[in-house]
Amino acid sequence: MPLQGLIVLVTGASSGVGAATARRLAAEGAVPVLAARSEDKLRAVSATIRGEHEVVVMDVTDETAVRDAVRSVVRRRGRIDVLINNAGYGEFVPFAEASLDHFQQMMDVNYMGAVRCAKAVYPYMLEAGKGHIVNVASIAGKLATAKSTAYAASKHALLGFTNALRQDCKGTGIRVSAVNPGPIDTPFFERADPEGTYVRNLGRFMLKPERVARAVVSVVERGTPELDLPFVSAAGARLFQLFPRIADRLLSGLLNKK
Repeated sequence: MPLQGLIVLVTGASSGVGAATARRLAAEGAVPVLAARSEDKLRAVSATIRGEHEVVVMDVTDETAVRDAVRSVVRRRGRIDVLINNAGYGEFVPFAEASLDHFQQMMDVNYMGAVRCAKAVYPYMLEAGKGHIVNVASIAGKLATAKSTAYAASKHALLGFTNALRQDCKGTGIRVSAVNPGPIDTPFFERADPEGTYVRNLGRFMLKPERVARAVVSVVERGTPELDLPFVSAAGARLFQLFPRIADRLLSGLLNKK
């Protein structure tokens, strides 16, 4: 899909991968619509973007807000060609200390947030006979680690939703993709790992948000159904799927350094 002139709704665009993706889309001729809860942060990102774009304040946990925001974009732009579901967060908490609210809130943002946005754009894409939904999940949706029971569960759910939705969309002209990055050097860890343990131990393996943004944009261009990155994380996930006992013995020490 050529990027020139595409209307692309990017959630979680106030920082990190979402902001980097919006910048790259604009640089390549697309029209990113930056969505997040904080208007101030969105405006700050907007000031760094060259090219046509717009900002919309939207909370992915609010069904009415999502529906209204999508409707407003379609009213102004005539369509939404691509939805990039990037909004999400994590908190590293041992299961024994994790409350039920911890699970519910993370699922509400990371999983249901994507579902709400997909439900809102789907009728417009269906009517147009084309569109692309890209869910930025995580390698944690395939390769779970300690202290991430809620986060990993939300990303497993998002991947399951993505794979099933892809089947539902066959014959409609709507493509569905997943991008599954490993740990990324973004403000995500300010909340997920406030003590800095994970970053200190595995910082050298962390991806830069610009690299993930390139991957997301590439998936939009190529229509790739699923992309795992980096290679070492993708290889580890495949090893766990094929040989779980062996992989657990080999990799658990490295993976559980939170």
